[in-house]
Amino acid sequence: MIKHWFESLANRAVALVVVVIVLSALTVTIVGALLSRGELEQQATNQVVTIARLVASELDEKLASRLKILNHVAQSFTMDAQVFESRARVLLQQQTALEHLFDGLYLIDSNGRVMAEFPEEYGLIGQDVSQRDYFRDAGNFNTPVISEPYLSLYRDTPAIMIAAPVFNHSHRFIGMIGGALMLEGEQFMQEFARVRIGETGYLSIATRAGTTLAHGGTGEVMVPVRIENPVLRDAMSGFEGTKSSKSKDGSAVIVSVQQMAQVPWFVAAVWPTREAFAPMTRTADAFVWTLLAVIAVMAPVALFVFRRLMRPLTTLGDEINERHLGVRTTPVSVAGGREIRHVAQIFNTVMDERDEVLGSLAEREAFFRSLTQSAPIGIIQTDVLGRIEFVNPAYEQLIGRPASDLQHSYLGNSIYPPDREQALSGWQKSLQQHEVFRGRLRLLSRNDEQLIWGDVMTSVIETPDKALGTITVVRDITRELETETALREEQQRAEHILGVLQEGVLMIDVEGQIRYANQAACQFLGGGFRGDCVQVNFFEQAVIRDAERELGRSDFLGADDMDSLYVTLRNSAGEVFDIDLTMLHVRKGTADERMVFVLRDDSERRREEERLSWEATHDSLTQLANRRAFTAELVKCLGESPRQKARSVLILIDLDYFKPVNDEGGHLLGDDLLKQLAELFMASVRQSDTVARLGGDEFGIILPACGLDHAKALAEKIRVGVEALRIEQDGRSFGVTASIGVTEMTAQDSGTREVVSRADEGTYIAKSRGRNMAIVVPAPPDVEEPDVS
Repeated sequence: MIKHWFESLANRAVALVVVVIVLSALTVTIVGALLSRGELEQQATNQVVTIARLVASELDEKLASRLKILNHVAQSFTMDAQVFESRARVLLQQQTALEHLFDGLYLIDSNGRVMAEFPEEYGLIGQDVSQRDYFRDAGNFNTPVISEPYLSLYRDTPAIMIAAPVFNHSHRFIGMIGGALMLEGEQFMQEFARVRIGETGYLSIATRAGTTLAHGGTGEVMVPVRIENPVLRDAMSGFEGTKSSKSKDGSAVIVSVQQMAQVPWFVAAVWPTREAFAPMTRTADAFVWTLLAVIAVMAPVALFVFRRLMRPLTTLGDEINERHLGVRTTPVSVAGGREIRHVAQIFNTVMDERDEVLGSLAEREAFFRSLTQSAPIGIIQTDVLGRIEFVNPAYEQLIGRPASDLQHSYLGNSIYPPDREQALSGWQKSLQQHEVFRGRLRLLSRNDEQLIWGDVMTSVIETPDKALGTITVVRDITRELETETALREEQQRAEHILGVLQEGVLMIDVEGQIRYANQAACQFLGGGFRGDCVQVNFFEQAVIRDAERELGRSDFLGADDMDSLYVTLRNSAGEVFDIDLTMLHVRKGTADERMVFVLRDDSERRREEERLSWEATHDSLTQLANRRAFTAELVKCLGESPRQKARSVLILIDLDYFKPVNDEGGHLLGDDLLKQLAELFMASVRQSDTVARLGGDEFGIILPACGLDHAKALAEKIRVGVEALRIEQDGRSFGVTASIGVTEMTAQDSGTREVVSRADEGTYIAKSRGRNMAIVVPAPPDVEEPDVS
């Protein structure tokens, strides 16, 4: 019935008017509600915050005043422990000022035993409270404390204790005075809990440890905080502020949390949203009734007006139906409003154009059939069910069957069965979604003995109203696929050969983008490119340097082909490789120029060269420089002497009594001694100095820009170190001393022989004077006597 009522445009217009009124009213209501809600929410939030702050501040103030008073009383109890115990009851009875501040007062000795209480009816005298946290904190920290809530020994009553330590004249802890506040009593804690926010809002006081001290909503005390409430859970972690949340029964509430300063407690002010926003709810109810009254008046008026306006449209519909059935041959009448007259004129124009289009379609069909007859590719026309209506000669030749056999048969019958499901699915998708289907399918020949690969494209023949069928174009690609397969196999063989090579082979474009790389090349790039590094920029992933500088993309683009260029490659992972690099240009100078790089790891060969070079300049036993390296360094140092502010110094060391070590202890012992002496020399000199074994038991040290004073001190240090070095073998101790010659290098020295002769002269003088000493031989033109140090 409702559907039938909405078939009338007049009824739809009435419904539209009602909808517009409702939507307009709802828009105004929603905007007003949002503005009102925002203002109410801000006022409610401010009110909740203010109450939470006032309560927290007043509670802090009350606790602080009680703590201060109790501490003042504790300070007035300064006396000996025996006097404190004997007078405990009298002292407590004198504190009448504290009786109205606490529910219970206690004097406790240093062992945690209650000595006196008020009122005495609690019967706690003699009880041991040494395990209570407030006693241990007050005794250990010697400071007043406010305890966490606990169950009192008197009937397990929930309470908190404010305690202050008592000291003797030596400031030694002798006990404490404590004031208990019962959480279920008539003290100020319950006064705060009875505070109301509006009619249903309440306050809750809890510790950060998760214990409720007072709850204005339920009256609960000493129960765990409801941690499923995220605001209370955050408050236990130190949160302070205002948030929206859910109460225990699931209703929305505004919660403001205020942390306390004196104790790790917080005050939570809770106000249900439904009460806070009640004025807005009453306004909305009044608005709804007003809206219903407006709709009740406007709907009948709109229905009458629209039905009068739509009457000419009904007459036009009847005349159009007569024209369609052929009863009417003249144009439809043009009457009514401007829109209705416009529709009538358009209909008359469309009918005239329709007659012209029908004639044109016949001409186009004849042209289409003439065009497809001479087309070199197969063309098939089907209806919406896939039945063939037309094929051209090229398709007949391709399939090997005449048009008469194909007419009215299904297009799918000519497709190789394994490909048929894919083809039918694509054809149906093209028909339903009005899009072009493309694919490669195998077609059956006349005798079903040969398969033909066809490149197929299907498009929908459609009018604006519906699909009429499809046009399918088929091109024979059998020979093309055979050629592609052969080329693909050749490419796979080439890639397989490159893949097993240990050399890295990669091809990049002029921008540095990698177009091909084998696995070895990707391994050189490191990081995440161990498997596939194509499409990354080679020069962004690798830094290439030759002996002189870093080589970039432009250096390779502008250079000729390179063969066996020795470089280092540092990849993005920080790995460094010694590379023998070959680079070839492909299509150089064109837009699609490529560069082919062949990377061979040359690290092993270079390490071998370095090893041979090191062995040629070092002593194999002591790992020190040999005579050849020593001479080369001495020549270099002599050449730099004129430019140095401090003179360079040469030290020659000749071991004393080394032959007896070899003869009596054996050559292995002698070798071990030489190694330890080499370590001693290396540990004594600078990193820039050169220590060499010149042969047998003779050593040399070159000290560039050292100065004679420092060299003399170093020579003496080495002499002492050599004398102190001993080796034990079979209960015997072996060692040597050193005769040392020291001389400066000057610009007047003609060569190494002259400098070495002076230092050698120093070792001879040392040996002639009894060995185990360092002799300085001055350089010419000095004529002073040799200095014995």
